[in-house]
Amino acid sequence: MGIKIRALYSLFLVALINTKRNDVSSFLFVIASPQHSSKVSLNNRVLPSVPPGGSLYVQRSNTTSPNDTTSFYNTVTFENDSEKDALTTARTSTSSSFIKTSSSVHSSKALPTKKRKLKVLFLSADTGGGHRASAESLANQFMKQFPGSEYTLVDVWTPTQVFPYYTLVPSYQHLSAHPRQWKLLYYASNTRLYEKFTDVHSKYTCYEKIEKQLEQYDVDVVVSVHPTMNNLPMKAIRNIAKRRGKHIPFVTVVTDFGSGHCTWFQSGVDKMYIASKRIYDLAKRRGGVPDDKLVMTGLPIRDGFAIQAERQGDRTSLQGKAYRKEMKQAIGVDSKKRMVLVMGGGEGVGSLSSITYNLYKKLREDGIDATICVVCGRNEKLKGELANWDSVHASFATKSRKGKIKTVLKRIVRRKKGENSEKKLKEGDVDVVGLGFITNMDEYMVAADVLVSKAGPGTIAEAAAVGLPIMITSFLPGQEAGNVDIVLDGGFGDFRKKSKAIAEGVASWLLDNKKLDEMSKMSAAAGNPSAASDIVEDIGRITHEFM
Repeated sequence: MGIKIRALYSLFLVALINTKRNDVSSFLFVIASPQHSSKVSLNNRVLPSVPPGGSLYVQRSNTTSPNDTTSFYNTVTFENDSEKDALTTARTSTSSSFIKTSSSVHSSKALPTKKRKLKVLFLSADTGGGHRASAESLANQFMKQFPGSEYTLVDVWTPTQVFPYYTLVPSYQHLSAHPRQWKLLYYASNTRLYEKFTDVHSKYTCYEKIEKQLEQYDVDVVVSVHPTMNNLPMKAIRNIAKRRGKHIPFVTVVTDFGSGHCTWFQSGVDKMYIASKRIYDLAKRRGGVPDDKLVMTGLPIRDGFAIQAERQGDRTSLQGKAYRKEMKQAIGVDSKKRMVLVMGGGEGVGSLSSITYNLYKKLREDGIDATICVVCGRNEKLKGELANWDSVHASFATKSRKGKIKTVLKRIVRRKKGENSEKKLKEGDVDVVGLGFITNMDEYMVAADVLVSKAGPGTIAEAAAVGLPIMITSFLPGQEAGNVDIVLDGGFGDFRKKSKAIAEGVASWLLDNKKLDEMSKMSAAAGNPSAASDIVEDIGRITHEFM
């Protein structure tokens, strides 16, 4: 008897709704447990254990008679026969009644699904390293969360051989090196008129080729991580899915942080994952994307950052500082010195030589012992120059000879006026290390005290994940302008164009521990190391609903 009473408490049928004579359109159950936890499965899916005193709604469609319990028992299973018998009693006694419950006693969270492997199609292009990095971070999460999953990364435009779409990648490489040209094209194309014209033109010239290309992939879900891979590919996927008699979810992961091109925002997607309130506002205003399709997650970044963020904790704490010293030793950097990480993007663009020289000079002058690690990317010439730093230093020193002469003259004038000579500081011991492509960027960012970089959204998101302050040196007009505001408004960095001003700003931070700690805390507050995991978990849930 006691077992049956416990079962009645743990599995209590609250109501039958929409009852019409012998037809029942749905059953609404509440799994409740006043004194102990309870487990139940629905459609072979194990529901979360309900804690003591907790409740969970379970709703199931049905067209059987209220007295027919066969199909119900084939759907819901219990831990033992006593719970099943108890539910039979409860169901019989409440089959024609409706009991009101408090709105607080429910969970809107979807029922967990079996972790089946998925076939994922990513849409992107090699226009900078950020899009591919986002796709790879998501792909790794699919492999981790849904073992045995398969994924493919596709650029739909290049194979069309239709001008100008097939020139997407080389055009980016040219325009990113010429900011004025980029600015002109970006703002001209980021208009509703241009978007409509492109939609019509690309559909007329490219649709059949893109649909034929996508039809060769038998996938469960499509994930776009590129602004140009949304409108036409989504329409092609919808038609392909219709012919196959199933729904293939199409989701967009916006890989921009503070500003985004209008082509990102298509209201017909199943879900859109965004990184900031700025992008949310753009999605609503430019694309009319409904609220229920927008999910605020942060930018997807490599899994290593989530691991390092957890190990490091608060980088301003004693534990965090101790871990960062260990990381400096692990990457071969003197743990007693400050570390400045300088980046120019995947292509190694930017005036990195000038920035590095001015940092070297200023840190030495201010007596700051430091290691400057310069990520050169594909810029092999720069990497070679930094390997022979003495010659680079001498070259810049010669160029700045006029500045040195002015400084000497000023000192002579002050001495003649009887002013005290400048207080001499011990020169800082500064090392310069040139790096190519590195696969352990998470370790370098944990070890660094300051990041000097262009305003790439992925780079900013990765830095924020581990609480690293940022000095922004440049940005692509339009596309990356909003990223600068994210850093400035967030209080975890600054933006300076001139190499000398950049060096002065970084040096002032390194001399002010309190300021640096405050910026680190603000940086960490803006980051979400687990964004990729959160996005994939949600995509997996949506996809399984249609499998």
